Amino acid sequence: MGSKAFIYTGGDICPEYIIEHPKGDDLVIAADSGYRNALRLGEKVAVLIGDFDSLGQNNVPDGPEIVRLNTVKDNTDTQAAVSLALERGADQIVIVGGLAGRLDHTLANLFILEYLNSKGVWAVITDGRSRARFMRSSSALIGRSPYRYLSVIAADSRVKGVEIDGCKYPLKGGRIDRTVQYAVSNEIEGNCALISVRSGGVFIIESRDA
Repeated sequence: MGSKAFIYTGGDICPEYIIEHPKGDDLVIAADSGYRNALRLGEKVAVLIGDFDSLGQNNVPDGPEIVRLNTVKDNTDTQAAVSLALERGADQIVIVGGLAGRLDHTLANLFILEYLNSKGVWAVITDGRSRARFMRSSSALIGRSPYRYLSVIAADSRVKGVEIDGCKYPLKGGRIDRTVQYAVSNEIEGNCALISVRSGGVFIIESRDA
């Protein structure tokens, strides 16, 4: 039987808007300077992984299990943390942080969601300003939340059969091309929205103004 893992990464977060918190036996992992974000949220870290170029070698705490990575490596610390969570049986992963700061890291973190989806793992990433998940040829019910805007972003060259219900701007059987994104800045009108895609992969992104 699988389990849920929380992975805390670096980057700015808005703690007051982060509603996802570990419970019970959930695995709590911090990736390098993500340890500071975990502390800000009052979470107890079980495993700290990274090369500690961001946190600093002198700031590595006692207490958590430490997994040291080589500074010369192919994967980011966040990707290594995801691999560790999968190795330990997680089939649900919440990534906190990793959406603000360097654009290359942000994009890499978003595509981790697609990788996890291909593995049959439910995943979401949030920093309190935005929350994102990836879906391929499926449906998702998105509940009303502190995030004002709801966007459906095509990840494939062409996404077909896109339907958006329960929003200010509904869509029936639409097609979204990766180079022409138009399902952006929608708003949920009721308690929830239903997003469906017949063919292709999309990022579902909830966001709010700064």
